[in-house]
Amino acid sequence: MRIPHKTLERSLLSGGYRSVIGVDEVGMACLAGPVTVCAVMLGPEFFRSRHDGLRGLRDSKLLRPHQREAYAAELKREPSLRFCIASAMPRTIDRLNIFWAARLAMRRAVRRLAGPDDGCMVLVDGNLPVRGLGMEQLPVVKGDRKVFTIACASVIAKVHRDGLMTRYARRYPGYGFEVHKGYPTRMHRERLAALGATELHRRTFSGII
Repeated sequence: MRIPHKTLERSLLSGGYRSVIGVDEVGMACLAGPVTVCAVMLGPEFFRSRHDGLRGLRDSKLLRPHQREAYAAELKREPSLRFCIASAMPRTIDRLNIFWAARLAMRRAVRRLAGPDDGCMVLVDGNLPVRGLGMEQLPVVKGDRKVFTIACASVIAKVHRDGLMTRYARRYPGYGFEVHKGYPTRMHRERLAALGATELHRRTFSGII
């Protein structure tokens, strides 16, 4: 299994950038809940140290829940790491569409960490830069599987969103949000058909009643 590496970040930092920011989103394919983005900022000091607790860290989709939670906790304990989380709620998703809602959340998350004059390179998961960001960017296709900083962002975002959906399950009992986290599983579709849509559901998505 391929493990994301730190080669790109080290190259950028040795080339004069003060820091790198990796950004990734989770919840794009869900029928309910927000799309959630995490931006992670790392500087040269991070890459000068060993991080034994982060060995094996990779794209959140390739990790089990307990692994994601352990890595997220380890990342949050790292003093040289900064991160910011931003979400776009279902109303925004329905108004803009899922792609632009995710990009809006990306802009918000990155801008809360750094600005155009801070000497950062933003590493974006995907094949397109974030429109309107006003900062240097490098899109990386399947970046969450290739680039360490983006993988870190994917893990923190996933753990955060899963926690949100578990809390939403108490507000909307019977839908099983604590189990499927809003994804279009058979269980979710059956509960949706039986109970109808909630405020948490994305009305413009196929299958929402």
